[in-house]
Amino acid sequence: MPMTTFDAPAGPLPAYAATPDGEGPWPGVVVVHDAFGMTDDLRRITDRFAANGYLAIAPALFRRGNRLACVVTTLRSVGKGSGPAVDDVLAAAAHLRADDRCTGKVGSVGFCMGGGFALLTAPSGVFDAAAPNYGIWPGNRAELAAACPTVASYGAADRMLPDAAAELDAQLTAGGVPHDVKEYPGVGHSFMNDWGTPWPLRFVERTAGLAYSRPESEDAWARILAFFGEHLR
Repeated sequence: MPMTTFDAPAGPLPAYAATPDGEGPWPGVVVVHDAFGMTDDLRRITDRFAANGYLAIAPALFRRGNRLACVVTTLRSVGKGSGPAVDDVLAAAAHLRADDRCTGKVGSVGFCMGGGFALLTAPSGVFDAAAPNYGIWPGNRAELAAACPTVASYGAADRMLPDAAAELDAQLTAGGVPHDVKEYPGVGHSFMNDWGTPWPLRFVERTAGLAYSRPESEDAWARILAFFGEHLR
């Protein structure tokens, strides 16, 4: 599937797009990458949503200038709750809704930093469902009681986000938000991301708590697709 561009307040932005087979219209999904950016893993994830009947787009958030500077400003925007990267994610949703092939229902999914964007924008009224996976806490975490329906996945061994699953579950419950929050024992951060790391370096991944784990990843995928099927179709 090709790269494309879409309009955003700071100017056109590249994105990876994936379209289901057959005839639409389909619900849309904005896929927000982690701090590694537009990886082969991210493209596979976007393709997988398309294979399951979603018009999917993954904005390349690190394409507005120097990459290192983009990483820093993009991460800061999660904490601030504003900035070009936030506008880019919201513009990607608007781009999907304006597409005649989209039903008008749009969800968001993100991983680590991207999960932070999914959480940040969940109360915005823009998305119909959100799937933050080990999402870093956004600056508006107090507003999450007003989030859209949310399906979230965390690893119990994630040293970056201790007790995040329990806190998010409590906030969503307090707001009466339909949700499915699950913490997986024995796995850490990034357990759904398969970066294709060479075997000699996988020890480093495991030591850092970033290792991919297929059983938990596939369970999380099944939950996300079931939840999106309920709230986006």
